Amino acid sequence: MNCWKSINLAKDFGRNRLLLMSSLITLFSFILLYVSITIAQGSTAEVSEAGIIPFLLLLLLLPTIHSSMHILPLILMNRRMKIIFKLKNGCFPVFYYYTKYHLTKKAYFIVALAPTILLTIPGVVASYYFNNYSVYILLLTSANIGIAFIDLLYISYLWKAPKQSVIESSEDGNGLDILIQGHEQARI
Repeated sequence: MNCWKSINLAKDFGRNRLLLMSSLITLFSFILLYVSITIAQGSTAEVSEAGIIPFLLLLLLLPTIHSSMHILPLILMNRRMKIIFKLKNGCFPVFYYYTKYHLTKKAYFIVALAPTILLTIPGVVASYYFNNYSVYILLLTSANIGIAFIDLLYISYLWKAPKQSVIESSEDGNGLDILIQGHEQARI
């Protein structure tokens, strides 16, 4: 296998720029979702103050929940993997995964999009039905969209990759390699 492209977003863009873009996307998505849900509900409901404690707890656990949603499709696809537990920025517990075998391009698309689909869609639906807690639910959903921005950057690189490429995630969780089969190996 030859490495077609090695991607490390922290080196390519810088951590501060990624954090800024993620924060701006979180803010923009909250504004867009809040206005849309409020219009769809027809009236503004009073925000329940009882939701602040669960909101803060879930906000602290959101990076952990997001990273575990990446692992869920791999479990369902019955892929062997090594799961690494780390504290991100010293306080956020996050799971990293390292697959024993390379993932196909389609499988990586599913793995990368899983948190966005499995957390964002239920968050929007729940915010519509639970009027008193819709602000909290939309804040969590928007934060998940901001975290998923990095996943979407990986997908944009992967979209340009050759069709038969395979993906190998780095063991430290800081990037991935897009591999293609070399011409010499193809003849063997």
